[in-house]
Amino acid sequence: MTYEQTLDYLYSKLPMYQRVGVSAFKKDLTNIIKLCEALGNPQDTFKTIHIAGTNGKGSTSHILSALYQNNGYNVGLYTSPHLVDFRERIKINGELCSKEFVVGFTKEISHLIDEIQPSFFEITVAMAFTYFSVQKIDIAIIETGLGGRLDSTNIISPLASLITSIGYDHKDMLGDTLELIAGEKAGIIKADIPVILGNIESSPAKVIEQYANKLEAPIYHYYEGTFFTDLIGIHQQWNIGCALKCLELLHDQLPVEMELINYALQNVCTITNFEGRWQQLNDKPLVICDVAHNEEGIERIATEINKFNLNAYFILGFVKDKELSTILPLLPVAKKIALVKPNVIRGMDVDSAHVQCQKHAISSTPYDTLDGAILSVYNQILAEGDSENSILFIGGSNFIVADLLLLKKQNKLPWK
Repeated sequence: MTYEQTLDYLYSKLPMYQRVGVSAFKKDLTNIIKLCEALGNPQDTFKTIHIAGTNGKGSTSHILSALYQNNGYNVGLYTSPHLVDFRERIKINGELCSKEFVVGFTKEISHLIDEIQPSFFEITVAMAFTYFSVQKIDIAIIETGLGGRLDSTNIISPLASLITSIGYDHKDMLGDTLELIAGEKAGIIKADIPVILGNIESSPAKVIEQYANKLEAPIYHYYEGTFFTDLIGIHQQWNIGCALKCLELLHDQLPVEMELINYALQNVCTITNFEGRWQQLNDKPLVICDVAHNEEGIERIATEINKFNLNAYFILGFVKDKELSTILPLLPVAKKIALVKPNVIRGMDVDSAHVQCQKHAISSTPYDTLDGAILSVYNQILAEGDSENSILFIGGSNFIVADLLLLKKQNKLPWK
């Protein structure tokens, strides 16, 4: 098969949470254990750091990767979901894994796919572990996909575990209280292995600490401070604090030079090819995209937008399982809110989102396509002579940002 045919095979044959939702979520680790055992347990051949959290785990993963990369280590990075290219999930030193590897690995394990019937996520985890093993990396930064306890990545024995934040998301699978969600995230903690906590409220933090104490896992908290970085938002300071604490704890096993740290923090996006987190796409008007999609994430986005004191415009799209009743009231007052449907099966229909907006007395306009919404809102800003005093935010889900970045790659955005 070609690379494109291989992806079609993986997408169509395997249950994929990003597309179909909870039905793709496996309730135990049986499949991933069987799959990796058949592959010789590649995850046991390299050092790892494990990261979970409602928000911030992707950023923290990339921060750690940048820090270690800039200190000369060969760093594997496994994250999810991807935005534009499937291979964003599996990188070494910021470089995507090769298409040839994706094709070859899929062909090699086709009999295991038929025998074990793994999910899409389980395949990608096994693929990443195998790639990192073959490439003989020095350290792999492994981000959980969903939760922690039952996440397919949770078969590694890491040097350290990080839990960046606890907020409301995926309540149908992780629980409907912060304490229950914290219990699921705490499932990545291993006996005697240090765990680092980010900015977490006292009640869910207590749940994690109790879990860690039972396993005699030492508990540490993130460094508080102000760090110069290309990542925007106070939450990124917390994420950097987690990463720096991890660096300190693992210094004997992975020595770093302090003078190389500042450059890495100021160039995380460039070093690791990181996109979709408060990413600026245009100057006038200011156009920003971000993958924030739950209460905690949207609240932080609203805080950043309000700092600009500019006229706000939004283009938003959500997935069906998102509780808009808790998200919509967090949005800043806007001159216009355009609604679009993410280009996935799980995408929320624009009419449904429009009704939810009406319930909260929020004016919104449905659009058939993302590019149509962008052109309309952008032209409205220009027509009103509002370019220098406006901010256009595009987001609401990973998939809207993915669709946006694909338009960017295809040079189909109206600004130059």
